[in-house]
Amino acid sequence: MQTAPKKVINGWAMYDWANSVYNLVITTTFFPIYFTEITRAPPMNGTVHIAGRYFVNTALYNYALAAAYLIVAILMPILTAIADARGNKKKYMRFFCYMGAISCSALFFFTGKNISYGVICMMMAAIGFYSSLVFYNSYLPVIASVEDRDRISARGFSFGYIGSVIMQLVGFCLVIFHKEIPFLSSEADAVRATFLLVGIWWIGFAQIPFRRLPNPKPANEDSFRINVFSSGFIELKKVFAQVKKMKVMRRFLAAFFFYNMGVQTVMLVASNFGSKVLNLPSTNLIITVVLIQLVAIPGAIFISRLSMRYGNLKILMAVVLLWVGLCVYGYFMQTATDFYILAMIVGLVMGGIQSLSRSTFSKLMPETKDTASFFSFYDITEKIAIIIGLSTFALIEEKINMRSSVFSLMIFFSIGFLFLAYAFKGQKNEPIYYAL
Repeated sequence: MQTAPKKVINGWAMYDWANSVYNLVITTTFFPIYFTEITRAPPMNGTVHIAGRYFVNTALYNYALAAAYLIVAILMPILTAIADARGNKKKYMRFFCYMGAISCSALFFFTGKNISYGVICMMMAAIGFYSSLVFYNSYLPVIASVEDRDRISARGFSFGYIGSVIMQLVGFCLVIFHKEIPFLSSEADAVRATFLLVGIWWIGFAQIPFRRLPNPKPANEDSFRINVFSSGFIELKKVFAQVKKMKVMRRFLAAFFFYNMGVQTVMLVASNFGSKVLNLPSTNLIITVVLIQLVAIPGAIFISRLSMRYGNLKILMAVVLLWVGLCVYGYFMQTATDFYILAMIVGLVMGGIQSLSRSTFSKLMPETKDTASFFSFYDITEKIAIIIGLSTFALIEEKINMRSSVFSLMIFFSIGFLFLAYAFKGQKNEPIYYAL
């Protein structure tokens, strides 16, 4: 196949620009810091009572996100099977985009006195974000030839980092200069106004990919006779049967399952770790995360170019090994300077490992019209990994402390590295027709 025109490629990448503001503002900086601060103040004092049980505030945050990912994992087989069969993946991508964006904006009304409301909105935003990503990712093999997928995948992540940094800076300015803005009476008002703007940004810029991306042809002419509740899991079973026969794909997904536990958990708990363990001011945390996004752009491009020269699996192995070292450093860090150094290195490899993982999977896929079903399998693998990673981190924090939770991340990355090495060894005995 040929790579789609530049207009389509950039249109696809613009969805990363649109939705990455959620990933940065809601899950990485403003919302976790805001949630921790309002639940750390009296009368809660770091302990939240919800659903008949008392939770450590940051553990509740992680459990709620894990529950959202579980819902996504259950929904995806059904939705992607329909999208592939009927050729309407853009319709579902749009639906979940709007659902996530509206939930982000609804956090404007989360004041701390309505904890259940805030947790529900946070979960709905997560479900919308990650569900829409399944359909977005599944467009990659539709619009890009095999040899261009590393480069185009990296472009999407780069667009996302640039867009999210701009929105982050807008929110930061609202917080810093809130006294000069008539309708903002406090920093909390400024933060909640940022939540509102995130939803508006997401929906607004998403109109570009919705206009430019093609509508794939249905994979099944009798698609409307399909049982929507069973067909998805049947398709997932078919994908699993194919994956079992593909040695390198099978081993790569096992590696991805484990190292992605570590990557996603680090991204989701970093701000809470800096705030709770190192007592870093929220302003410093926000600035640090902005810098992470900035260094992630050249990092993703650099790792993409290394993969073209040395192969995907070799570079993934090197990056995962670096993550193991970062976890060791993270466990022993004591000062703000340690946190900033670690953050900059994480930024360099964060986008690269996600981008390269996505393009590696797309290269390993067989020629098929069921791209959404294959990426549903990929995303379910990712979501289950996040559920285990977040739940393990939260459980260890509740039983011991947050710093000890870092040990689980070291284990996840180490197992992921071993499976990558196994996959690299396996490709010598399996016909692969592209650079891995």
